[in-house]
Amino acid sequence: MSTISLEGRVEQYSVERRRLGFSGRSERYPLRSFAKHVQTIGHHGALTIEVMAEWARRDSHGSNNPLTWGRRLKKLRTFLRWLQQFEPRTEIPDDSIFGRLPERLSPHIYSEQEIIDLLAAARRLGPTPGLRGAVYETLFGLIASTGMRISEALALRNEDVDLKYSLLTIHQTKFGKSRQVPLHPSAVEALRRYLWIRDLAGDFAQDDGPLFIGTRGRRRGLPMDSHQVHRVFTSLREELGWHNRGAHHAPRIHDLRHTFVVRRILLWQSQGVDVDQAMLSLSTYVGHAMVTNTYWYLSAVPELMSLAGRRFESYMEQPEVHDA
Repeated sequence: MSTISLEGRVEQYSVERRRLGFSGRSERYPLRSFAKHVQTIGHHGALTIEVMAEWARRDSHGSNNPLTWGRRLKKLRTFLRWLQQFEPRTEIPDDSIFGRLPERLSPHIYSEQEIIDLLAAARRLGPTPGLRGAVYETLFGLIASTGMRISEALALRNEDVDLKYSLLTIHQTKFGKSRQVPLHPSAVEALRRYLWIRDLAGDFAQDDGPLFIGTRGRRRGLPMDSHQVHRVFTSLREELGWHNRGAHHAPRIHDLRHTFVVRRILLWQSQGVDVDQAMLSLSTYVGHAMVTNTYWYLSAVPELMSLAGRRFESYMEQPEVHDA
């Protein structure tokens, strides 16, 4: 490696990504973890496939699944390609290391009762009485009711919330775009209740202040740490003992977003709405870069496979049109 450490390159890369409009929160953690691993094992010189593979096998969940290792390894690739401009001997891992990955894994689609139980468990988080339970209940409820990404929810500022017009403004999302998200009246009421509880606990109402705040120690009043949120969610998941119906290692926060999309499509189907006509609006609402990302659910989620099958049958039953 050059005189700039790997940790320094990771931070430099993260800064450049943010300038291009990428939030990078979920990306920085594995890169920092990898840099720490390289330092811990005392590796010097060019980064090799062997070093990367060793890191990938040290999954925090203790997985022995090569697909899990492959997904961890994949998170390094964009950074490593960027790093080659400074360290030309840097190796780039491909799918031959742990086997080819499936394009996308089927998510866990939450039942209505599972979401109710999650919010109730979050509400009970101590100390009681206290702000912590309200923060987590509202955070998970907002993701479930809007389908926004966890990174988008944690980035919200007070000024992004317009309860009068039932709108959230999401700035500089995953693909560098901003959008407005209309809210259901129940979500507006939940946010109003949360803000009342939060602002009773301290002076947290500044326009540029974070909507969701840390409640303990030095992080009180500061933006929430995503890793802490995931740790809390993991403890709640274990407490609730859900049966995993997805292809990931366990139900995830991000599956609340998937659940929102699937349930909206199912609701449209039951209401007789033309799903094809409505897909573009749904894609815009959840911030997909391409509408094909929204159509993916029709073929990859068991709850929507029957809808995809009926769409195909309807297409095949159309009368053949002959050229004149």
